[in-house]
Amino acid sequence: MTESSQSLLLEIGAEELPSSFVDGALAALPGIVADELAKARLSHADVRALGTPRRLAVQVRGVAIQQLDLDEEVVGPPEAVAFKDGKATRAAEAFATKLAAPLGSLVVLEKAAGPKQKAGRYVVGRRVEAGRRAMDLLGSVLFSVCAAIPFRKSMRWGNLETPFGRPVQWLVALFGTELVPLSFAGVHSGRASRGHRFLAPARFDVTSPDTYVPQLRERHVLADRAERVRTMTDRLEEQARSLGATYDSESALIDENASLVEEPYVIAGSFDAELLHLPAAVIRAVARGHQKYFCVQTSDDELLPHYLAVVNTANRPDLIAQGMDRVMRARLADARFFWQEDLKTPLDRRAERLGGIVFHNRLGTVREKVDRILRLSENIGRLLSLDEEARGALRRASLLCKSDLVTLMVGEFPELQGTMGRAYASMGGESSMVADAIRDHYKPVGAQDDVAPGDVAATLALADRFDTLAGCFAVGLAPTGTADPFALRRACIGVLRTMLDRGYSALSFCDLARSAYAGFDGVKLDLTQQETGAKLEQFATDRLRGLLAGATSPAVADAVIMGSGPAALDNVVGAAARARALQTVVDASEPWLNKAKTVAKRLTGISREAQPKLHSAASFAQSAKADDAVIQRLIADLDAATGSLVTESAVRDALMSMERVATELDRIFVETLVNDPADPFTLARLETLAHGAQSMVRIADFSRLG
Repeated sequence: MTESSQSLLLEIGAEELPSSFVDGALAALPGIVADELAKARLSHADVRALGTPRRLAVQVRGVAIQQLDLDEEVVGPPEAVAFKDGKATRAAEAFATKLAAPLGSLVVLEKAAGPKQKAGRYVVGRRVEAGRRAMDLLGSVLFSVCAAIPFRKSMRWGNLETPFGRPVQWLVALFGTELVPLSFAGVHSGRASRGHRFLAPARFDVTSPDTYVPQLRERHVLADRAERVRTMTDRLEEQARSLGATYDSESALIDENASLVEEPYVIAGSFDAELLHLPAAVIRAVARGHQKYFCVQTSDDELLPHYLAVVNTANRPDLIAQGMDRVMRARLADARFFWQEDLKTPLDRRAERLGGIVFHNRLGTVREKVDRILRLSENIGRLLSLDEEARGALRRASLLCKSDLVTLMVGEFPELQGTMGRAYASMGGESSMVADAIRDHYKPVGAQDDVAPGDVAATLALADRFDTLAGCFAVGLAPTGTADPFALRRACIGVLRTMLDRGYSALSFCDLARSAYAGFDGVKLDLTQQETGAKLEQFATDRLRGLLAGATSPAVADAVIMGSGPAALDNVVGAAARARALQTVVDASEPWLNKAKTVAKRLTGISREAQPKLHSAASFAQSAKADDAVIQRLIADLDAATGSLVTESAVRDALMSMERVATELDRIFVETLVNDPADPFTLARLETLAHGAQSMVRIADFSRLG
């Protein structure tokens, strides 16, 4: 560091924090520290967040040793409030006192309107402060940092009122080699930190912020999370190679384990090979979900009777392995029992038991939901013209899709719903088309997940989600703010993505929403079909806009959606095709595009004055204006080109027609008085142009492109 700056270190030692607390704090700390230093007018370089279950720390390089001087203009009260009859009022005196400035230094200036003021004359003064030593400020800065760290759930302890994720045990606060005085949660800052709880438990003094990480590393603590992840994955790979296999890596499992240990040690365990007859998903659920273990597999993804555990100590690995094996064997033995018991009852005999599971107290049971899914899926199947085999499989899959919810295995491992349904259906002799649909109708599970891969599964997925959306919206459960307990945003995005990715141009979101609402016949709902449809249309339109913006750009998505309005939902595949083709034109900066924007605005104005109507060429045969025939031909060609915009090639053809329309109409609007009150052909001309506006927005609202 230079003579004008030093490194800053804050370490908060605590009782073991949950992994999610560590991850959340590390993500938030750089921003919190930067904000607090900015408030204190202390310049700095990079901010580095560090942490393990026992400590959260932040290391800041290049923190100025002197606060920046302050010299800023401050706008005070309006002139009418600050002065009465030429004399200063109490408001002016208070303003001067606030600035620590003489009353005579205040001036009156004309100010433009701003976020917090109207345009007018205001009293203005200058706040001037000499910068203070950083050491005089850092105590309060670091206190604010400690207090601002977010936790999903904080706690209090002893007789203290200060909340934190877990009880604070020690504090280290250093600016260069100097100790920063700080008190937080009843603990005073010092130099003494702690090493690894088991391998280096003794206290030690941190020499400086720059030596903090290496000093901890010597004491078996990897404070840098990225270093901890690298070390852990290297050791996992080494252990897996020793078993002649690879480990079943999963990013979420790696992240969680990295925040559970201070230095990762990997121990291999094993279980009886006969347990491998269980479905691989079950073994993985036991290892990952309950124990946070990594499964071991061959290069062909075949599981081996081994697993890898990340632990926080190198002491007595043999004893640790014995304990882990006992727990793993017991967990897998339970899973084997569930599997064997579940196989005694076929899925189709479990359907009636779904009547004992409430889907929602206003919307009936899961059994009733299955009945609605069956009817809705058959309707979708007809619209998609599925063949007889697929429609038979769809009916069977609809009847069985939720039956695994009453199995012992799904009761223990809810995340296996669908997966176990497929396994039990296959064991029960169902076709692969039926079994796969039972598993895949939950797709897409997340934003990055693939949609259901087959028509049967995709149709079932749509029916399930439409039923949920229509029912929940009809009883007033639409998401508000960030609250979405029924994951309706995810369900709506899943519907739209399925229709888009599968190319289902024959399906209308609005029509299917109405069909789903009709399935609740006899159920007391809060909203009518029309009210529910209107809310769902707006909800889905916002989601579609987001999907199109992600695939193209916000401006293009807005132009396509605003051009079509709710009609975009009648064919989301066509809306996506229009967005992609239009984005190509925007990216190429086609010269006619600016003309199209101008023409679109002009036609929008005309459409407010005249009803859209495409007049025939014969209607203008006697017109004295030669451009009337040009207008009629252009609009007729555009109308034909925009009649069916489902594929990108059709949209490209429409855009070629749009190029001609934009170029010619831009010329005509300059050279011709289209709204000539003395011309008998004006009404027909305006109506034809209004029809052109209507044809243009079938592609997009070009006026919104810039």
